[in-house]
Amino acid sequence: MTVSVHAVADYFILKVDRAAGDDITHLKLQKLVYYAQAWHLAMHGRPLFPERMEAWLHGPVCREVYDRFRHLSWNPIPASAAVSDFSDVDEATGDFLDEVREVYGQYSATRLEQMTHEEAPWLEARKGVHPLNPSQRPISEQTMADFYGRRMQARRRIRER
Repeated sequence: MTVSVHAVADYFILKVDRAAGDDITHLKLQKLVYYAQAWHLAMHGRPLFPERMEAWLHGPVCREVYDRFRHLSWNPIPASAAVSDFSDVDEATGDFLDEVREVYGQYSATRLEQMTHEEAPWLEARKGVHPLNPSQRPISEQTMADFYGRRMQARRRIRER
């Protein structure tokens, strides 16, 4: 099942524990959306959403999500910014997004950016681009599937030992 990238973004926005003092910035949201797409490709062999991820200066970005929240700049995204009714997010997809949030949501936006900068999909898409130059090169879905698929297999082998 493919869902809207905006439903995925809204899901992460609404799951933030604001009562505990947590928030989510545009930078962090982009990385959570990226990891959701990457792991879905690795686990299911198909994209979670149809929109592409691009290798921007500060890591992977989905242009549609960027355009929606660009006015907030580096400020936290309020819960009121979520507009999805989640009609295209079934229970299995919600469980999957909860897992992504559990694993990656604990990290700061800056740490998530650093993590993506050390991983093959972003590095491959940025190859030949000066580190300080902007880029809108697409991140290969095949590279995401392969890279995170290998990580998944390595974790399984470790657990089997």
